[in-house]
Amino acid sequence: MNEPTTPYDWHRPAVRDAAAVEVHHPTPLAPVPHAAPLVPMQPGSIPAVTSIVLPDGRVVTGYTLEPAKPEPVATKPAVSRTAVNIALGGIGFGAVCGGLFLLTTFIAALAALVHQLIILAAVIFGGWVAVQVFGASGHGGGNTFHIRKAVFKRNHFGG
Repeated sequence: MNEPTTPYDWHRPAVRDAAAVEVHHPTPLAPVPHAAPLVPMQPGSIPAVTSIVLPDGRVVTGYTLEPAKPEPVATKPAVSRTAVNIALGGIGFGAVCGGLFLLTTFIAALAALVHQLIILAAVIFGGWVAVQVFGASGHGGGNTFHIRKAVFKRNHFGG
C-alpha cells in the first residue's frame, strides 16, 4: 500500500518516506596548478628624470618618454591595371545585368497592368451597354422588331 495510486498520494507520509531517495554528491575536481604569482618588476633601465622650466617660472619634473614608434607598414603587392580593369568590368557587367532584369520586370508588370485596365474597361462598358439594352422597358420611344425570336430595339439609347 506504499505505492502512490494517484499523483495526489505523495503527501501521505507512508508513501513519501517509502520512496527511494537517491543522493548525488559532487565529485571534486583535481586541483589546477596555478601560475606563479604576479610580482611587480622594475623596468630594465630606469629612465632619466627631466626638469622643464615653463615661461611663467614653474618647474615641471618627470620622466622622459620616447614617443611610440609606429610599426612599419607592410608594403602591399602591386596589382596590375589589367586585373583592376577586369574586376571593374565584371562589377559593371553585373550591375547592367541586374538593371536590365529590373527593367524587364517593370515592363512586364506595366504591360500586365495595362492589360487588366483594358479588360476592366471592357467589362464596365459591356455592363453599361447591357443595362441600356436590357434595362427597364417602361419608357417608350423605341421600335421593336422581332426577327427570328430575337428582339432588337431601335432608338432605345435616346432618352
